[in-house]
Amino acid sequence: MSDATGGTGSEDPAAEPEGTTPAAPEARVEPATRRRVPGWLRRYLARFGTRCTVLADARAGLVLGVESIPDGLASGVLAGVNPVYGLYGYLFGTLGGALATGSVFMSVQATGAMSVMIADVPAVVGADDQGVAIATLAMLTGVVMLALGLANLGSLVRFIPTAVLVGFMNAVAVNIVLGQLTNLTGYDAEGANRLTRTFDTVFHLTALHWPSVIVGAITVGVILLLERTFLGALAMVVAVVVASALPLIPWFGEVALVGDLTEVPNSLPLPGLPDLALVLELAVPALSLALVGLVQGAAISSGIANPDGRFPDASADFRGQGIANLTSGLFQGLPVGGSMSATAIVRSAGARSALGNLVAAVVMIIGILTLGGLIGSVAMPALAGLLILVGVRTFKPHDLVMVWRTGPIQSSVVAVTFVLTLIVPLQYAVLVGVGLAVVLHVARQSNRVVIRRWVYDDSSPHPAETDPPATLAPGEVVVLVPYGSLFFAAAPVFARQLPEIPERCDRAVVVLRMRGTDELGSTFIRVVTDYAERLRRAGGALILVGLGDRVMTQLDATRASVVIGRDRVFAATPRIGDSLDAGLAAARAFAADAPER
Repeated sequence: MSDATGGTGSEDPAAEPEGTTPAAPEARVEPATRRRVPGWLRRYLARFGTRCTVLADARAGLVLGVESIPDGLASGVLAGVNPVYGLYGYLFGTLGGALATGSVFMSVQATGAMSVMIADVPAVVGADDQGVAIATLAMLTGVVMLALGLANLGSLVRFIPTAVLVGFMNAVAVNIVLGQLTNLTGYDAEGANRLTRTFDTVFHLTALHWPSVIVGAITVGVILLLERTFLGALAMVVAVVVASALPLIPWFGEVALVGDLTEVPNSLPLPGLPDLALVLELAVPALSLALVGLVQGAAISSGIANPDGRFPDASADFRGQGIANLTSGLFQGLPVGGSMSATAIVRSAGARSALGNLVAAVVMIIGILTLGGLIGSVAMPALAGLLILVGVRTFKPHDLVMVWRTGPIQSSVVAVTFVLTLIVPLQYAVLVGVGLAVVLHVARQSNRVVIRRWVYDDSSPHPAETDPPATLAPGEVVVLVPYGSLFFAAAPVFARQLPEIPERCDRAVVVLRMRGTDELGSTFIRVVTDYAERLRRAGGALILVGLGDRVMTQLDATRASVVIGRDRVFAATPRIGDSLDAGLAAARAFAADAPER
């Protein structure tokens, strides 16, 4: 009788076919078990560790989850919106990142830089329905990140210069500090930007609310004290709790609380849809947020290896951060990105896999469901003190000095980016900084094209390098080698360094070695063909050697090879020097012949 699985149901070894060796029970069961779990699913589940790593991940997730509750509220305060939206961003960003990033350890949360940028977006801060505006901004940011990841553009971050990042991040640190002076002092300063509001605060010291100042100062002091103890990463949580308890003392005085701004619900938000009418208005902020978030995440991708020892793919992290933002936006959370500080916390707490971040998200969910009323009692000056300490620690003066000493272009970029970040909305400052760096780089590269002459003699088989002649002489063979990027902006610089062509220079030949040039623009092709025409009219010739396949195709397509002469254009060969030797042979033959008529 057959059993339910379709087998014979016999346990008798004699039932095995004659001449075979009975398989061990494990050998029969294991392949079937592995077949039940697809390979891609096994690889994915491996990111959450094994039974041996569960306890370590649970402890690390508990630390990060508890710390993220006040930190998430602080990010909402920093963004100038309902603090609950910052908490939702931390929760759903951490959850989405744990499930989707290529980096196993990356914690995806609302970073300080991104929160400060949101504070400069009027369509969000001043919106009648902040939740919908934030959802729209986070989803747009996620779409940009996801699109870049799907296009495998993880290398895009290398095009954002270090000078821009250093100027931007240090100015953000200053903005974090200045932006919290109102919450710290209880004085509602006036001014067009954070700098002018800071000056207004300094000029009205007598109007400060000193109980608020004391709460903020005690928060900073308790953090600095407890960081040296066994509490470690929980120092911020304990400090905020202690400082928030001070207003409960009858004679202390009242201070602003999170509950004064909003009611903190004991429930999770329901999913919501973005407002398509806000898409155009929020497109530039979303692009800027995506760039900043991806750059911060790239620092994690390039600096922290996965448990298998391999560094994660930046494009995979782009996709993961995009999914995290779509998740955060769906539940009215702030835009998020890879957070180096949160990643450092969960790793230092002992995380062994992505399960640490997953547990942190669960801890935040439990905190919101059970502590909603208590969260409303958190003192705003305590959150301001926490953020001011974060801002001070984010400021890196040695990085500014290093970039400043690099050269005039780098120092100009870092200075402009730093100043703009302080006085204009941040989403425009970062784009202007990137644009300025690109323009200055192009200008610098266009002026770095140098033409050198190779001179051959009998003393050595190798040429000597000298300056090109100012003017061609009749019968002279000149070998010229350009160094630098031959793009369109460099064409005038290149043309000025070519030898002058006199009215007559019979049998003079210029051999231009182009090996290593992958492509020529139309501007450069025109410079070369004009020079060839003038040489021909004066009785000389231009010969091009070492041309790559792409350049040869361009010369044929534009008919430049016809103008120069098809027999004077030599393609590069795998053996270095063959093309130059062939060109020199043609040049010497031309120079020894009668002048062209």
